[in-house]
This record gives sequence, C-alpha cells and structure tokens, in this order.
Amino acid sequence: MAEAEAIPAATVIVMRDRAGKPPELLMVERAQAMSFAAGALVFPGGRVDPGDRLLAALFAGDPDDIAARVAAVRETLEEAGVAVGLDVPLAAIPKLGRRLYAGEPMGALLEKAGGALRIDALTPFARWLPTGMRHKIFDTRFYLARAPDNAEPVVDGNENVRVFWAGAQAVLDAADAGEAMIIFPTRRNLERLATFASFEQAVADALGHPVETITPWVERRDGIDHLCIPDHLGYPVTAEPLGQAVRA
Repeated sequence: MAEAEAIPAATVIVMRDRAGKPPELLMVERAQAMSFAAGALVFPGGRVDPGDRLLAALFAGDPDDIAARVAAVRETLEEAGVAVGLDVPLAAIPKLGRRLYAGEPMGALLEKAGGALRIDALTPFARWLPTGMRHKIFDTRFYLARAPDNAEPVVDGNENVRVFWAGAQAVLDAADAGEAMIIFPTRRNLERLATFASFEQAVADALGHPVETITPWVERRDGIDHLCIPDHLGYPVTAEPLGQAVRA
C-alpha cells in the first residue's frame, strides 16, 4: 500500500500571558470519531482549503506560507471561536465562526463584518511532515499568536469536544498521568513551549531558530528504537523510545 500524499495544513499556538505564571495555551480535545488524532489534545488547526489560497493571493510573499496563515486564522475561529490574526468587531466573532463552519467564504464574511486579516500577527514556529504512514499525512506549519483580550473559546461540538486554556507543563503532566493523550509532534512542541516565560520569549525563540521541515526518523540507540528529530531547532527533547511515542 502506497504512502499517503501529504496534505498542507496549519495550526496556531495561541498564548496568553499570566502575571508571575507561565503562559497558557489554547488547547482542543478532538472528538473520538475523527479519523486523525482521535481523542488527542491538539492546538487548533486544519488543512489548507482552496478558499485560503484565494485570499492568500491578495498578499505579497510566499503563497504557501500565506495560505497556511489564512487557514490557521480560519480554523482557530471555526474550531474555538477565537479570532487571532483578525481585525474584526468583537460582537461579530460568534456569528463569523458559525458561518465559517457552515462553509461560507471568509473573505466575503470579513468584508460584510468590516473586518480584515492581519497575517503578520502570526509568527512561524515550526513545520512538521511525517513520512512512512499509511493514513493521512499532514504537512503542518505551526504559528504563534497572542491571545486576544478577553478571548472566550467555544467548543464547536463536532470536530472537538473540549476547548480550554492550560499551561504547557500542565498538559504534559496530564498526559503522563494518563489523563490525556498527546501525539508525538504535540508533545515535542509542548516541551519546547514549557521553557518560555512569556509570549515575547516564545516569539524571540522562534525568530532565533530556522523553520526547517521536521521529518521524524527511527534510530536505534542503546539497543532500543527511538523516534528522533533534529537537535538544532530549539527542542529540549529530541528523541523518545518508539514504543512510547504516540503517533496519530
């Protein structure tokens, strides 16, 4: 059976600072019925749609990167009701999210609402592309975004069953206690995010490391197969025993 073709996708790590405490991240729990990462805690995101590419054509720059940013903005609003990368009236956000989820084009909706995209509000953080899978493979670009003031996430009730704010270490602790499931890329990103004391620190780290496509590989170390990633991209943990790694 041939390996699946990679699907372009994007996700947003939405962060909000807390005085004297580590930042919190916006997390969603995927529904058990989903074909990819069912039941896992993930950052909001999804595949890049043709409509995202149409909107991306209005901006200068790498069209694939811009389309992924547009998709990240759209998916975060659809999945969690949180508007990052958007200038839009606060009262319009719930209606926008519902109509986007129903399939209406974002460009037309923003025009009606008097809003605009702010793709520069997203900072590239990472890019992950696994290989060797026979299920869906996503070529996923990760972005950082500051949480809007008074952002109140909302469960979409279809793709996810829970949406909440939590510190990176708290999510890792929940997974280690068997109270949550996180897949390999999410765990590695949470470990990296747990080292930051603020959103500004996370952005500085992202700008200080090149965004290279991360394709994990299997390597035998001390007689045990490990799933590995490069060690120069800012991740504090770069290998995990293959038998312990959770893959979607």
